[in-house]
Amino acid sequence: MNGRKSGTDSKTTTPQMVAWALYDWANSAFPTVIQTFVFAAYFTRQIAVNETVGSNQWGNTISIAGLFIAVLGPILGSIADQGKRRKPWIAVFTVMCVIATALLWFIEPSNSFLIPALILVAIGTVSSEFAFIFYNAMLPDLVANKRMGRWSGWGWGLGYAGGLSCLIVSLFVFVQADPPPFGLDASAAEHVRATYILVAGWYLLFAIPLFVWTPDVKGTGMSIRRSIREGLAQLKRSLANVRRYRNIVRFLIARMFYMDGLATIFSFGGIYAAGTFDMSEEQVIMFGIALNVMAGLGAVLFAWMDDRKGSRYTILVSLVGLSIPTLLILLVTSEQWFWILGILLGIFVGPVQAASRTFMGRLAPDNMRNEMFGLFALSGKITTFLGPLMVGWLTYFADSQRVGMSVIVLFLILGLGLLVTVKDADSD
Repeated sequence: MNGRKSGTDSKTTTPQMVAWALYDWANSAFPTVIQTFVFAAYFTRQIAVNETVGSNQWGNTISIAGLFIAVLGPILGSIADQGKRRKPWIAVFTVMCVIATALLWFIEPSNSFLIPALILVAIGTVSSEFAFIFYNAMLPDLVANKRMGRWSGWGWGLGYAGGLSCLIVSLFVFVQADPPPFGLDASAAEHVRATYILVAGWYLLFAIPLFVWTPDVKGTGMSIRRSIREGLAQLKRSLANVRRYRNIVRFLIARMFYMDGLATIFSFGGIYAAGTFDMSEEQVIMFGIALNVMAGLGAVLFAWMDDRKGSRYTILVSLVGLSIPTLLILLVTSEQWFWILGILLGIFVGPVQAASRTFMGRLAPDNMRNEMFGLFALSGKITTFLGPLMVGWLTYFADSQRVGMSVIVLFLILGLGLLVTVKDADSD
């Protein structure tokens, strides 16, 4: 069952859509700086007992947060569908993430701050992802099918650019500055902790245009209590009549597999580069930055393919583009070829994510978009532990990183094979 466009395309101007896309730029600072680079390293090295224990505690916390997102996302989406409006939900979860991130400033380099650190990171992770559910659901109501792909791609590209820009400011203005700016005390890690204030301010500042200029759908005026009751009833009906949405279900299962592959690439790419090609920490960081830059460029460039050839076609092309370089990376022994293939692989990372968002927008019924994007979030979170788990154990038993990383190719091919069975979305 496919959704039909009933949005506000004739009323949505380019500046209003730019304001929408800027939220991608705003939101991405949290996963880039907090989850991946700066705070994650700060936690394992300066708060946890040691890096091994810290990595385990960090992984468990992110996994628990992912479980909350997977379970509660569709429920919140169903409830929100009753009231229709998305911006109030985005505002609540944005503020929650901003506050949790800003409070990380008070996490000093001591094991006594371990529990508060993990709680704040979990709150920030859950709230940022919940905000993104409703942000994604806005897209089909803002533009017609024929323009949805380009705006999804441009937004995703801005997201990569925003995350990297905030990271660069964090590293060069604060973390690596000698002496630290503003009289910050390096012995208390204040120059590092200041980056969390930066992320909070960054998120809040660049989220404002969405709330000021981007239009929202008209609300129904339904009370919160009734919205909860009707939303849960709607979700129950959806699950009971899942056969009506079997095409969407097939897509979400396919996405579950290829997103596991992508998550594993980002989780183990640096480890593989360091272990198999003996790359230094600085080289690994540079490789990660290059990968993100190419992913952003790919999302922007492939946006035109999304609108002209369709989201499903773009995802299929991207999955082939991901699978072949990944397979070759497992075979080459030259660091030069690793860089070439890694950059080639990166081009297809952004398009597969951006086109997946567009495809969900085109498939979802008009009156169930929040719920469907909640399920969309579930499909991207519910089994992301599986890829890293399989890579870890296969690497251990085979005593080979190359053998372990072959799991990524398996997940990408499984996702590709399942997506072939999914029917394309109806066009306008």
